[in-house]
Amino acid sequence: MMAMKILDKNPYQLIATAAFIDLFILCVAWEWFISPLRPGGSWLILKGIPLLFAIPGLWKGQVYTMQWASMLILLYITEGLVRILETGANFWMAVLETVLATIGFVCLLMYLKPIKKEAKSLAKQKLQAAQK
Repeated sequence: MMAMKILDKNPYQLIATAAFIDLFILCVAWEWFISPLRPGGSWLILKGIPLLFAIPGLWKGQVYTMQWASMLILLYITEGLVRILETGANFWMAVLETVLATIGFVCLLMYLKPIKKEAKSLAKQKLQAAQK
């Protein structure tokens, strides 16, 4: 039953949601035990928290959430691109962060594209109706 509900969702929505979940797990694991700034973990672990606010809305397909989440994810792409200059495990974590965040960003844009197109069409129709 649950599998059918998942299959009914837009694939871009599913992939974006999965990317945000994976990115949250990566952020926590990276800063807690894979390669923390300080031994035993660092406060940078908190960088994953904003992702948690987006995940429920992404799962439900809320357009407003997807719009602000598409801007939020750019911070993670930027961090990944900056930290990709580091060595060892940090390099690979940064590559993974950049890839996951880019996938999430592209999927959000692909999901929102037809919605935005429809909204523009409706606005154009309303404008034409008002001019008559």
